[in-house]
Amino acid sequence: MFFGQKKDVFFEKLLGIADNLHISSKYYVDFKIKNASDLKKFSQEMKEYETKGDKFIHSLIVELNKTFITPIEREDILQLAMMMDDVLDGFEHCSARFEMYSITGADEYMVKFVNILHKAVEEILESVKLLSNKKLLEIRVHAIKIKDYESQCDELLRTSIKQLFMNEKDPIKIIQYKEIYEMLESIADSAQDVANTLEQIIMRNA
Repeated sequence: MFFGQKKDVFFEKLLGIADNLHISSKYYVDFKIKNASDLKKFSQEMKEYETKGDKFIHSLIVELNKTFITPIEREDILQLAMMMDDVLDGFEHCSARFEMYSITGADEYMVKFVNILHKAVEEILESVKLLSNKKLLEIRVHAIKIKDYESQCDELLRTSIKQLFMNEKDPIKIIQYKEIYEMLESIADSAQDVANTLEQIIMRNA
């Protein structure tokens, strides 16, 4: 059950995690890679976002360990935080793979993946804002949208891999691009885990 009218420290920390995730995914969408130097900068910046996210998680765990009463189940708070962190980790791991493989030109499928993922992250941020304002029932529509974006990424993965094998002759490039596509789709799976956790919170507290 929720306690009091003041915004809870845990909701503020969850909002910090969601906001950092949103800023990092926006950076992912906006950053234009033209050369190896850009790749390095891109990877380093995403690592900084990931490190900042880890600090948020650590701070949250410290607070959970010293607090007796939490606004919702402490397991739900921690799970939501960890699921959001998994999304950010996915973005960071993928940016590192871009640098490892020296991929300086994202193809149309990578661009589509990233745009869909950013939309999912926007829904995550809106959901956490609603949670922090204790508007649980309004979260459900956003959770549904997140799952829809995951379905879009599933379909995009099938299309992208099919086209890759049809049109690309370089076996090394096939291996690299296929892995990138699969990593991006995995981020969508992590976003869906966030949606499932949000629905679990709604069920227990609404």
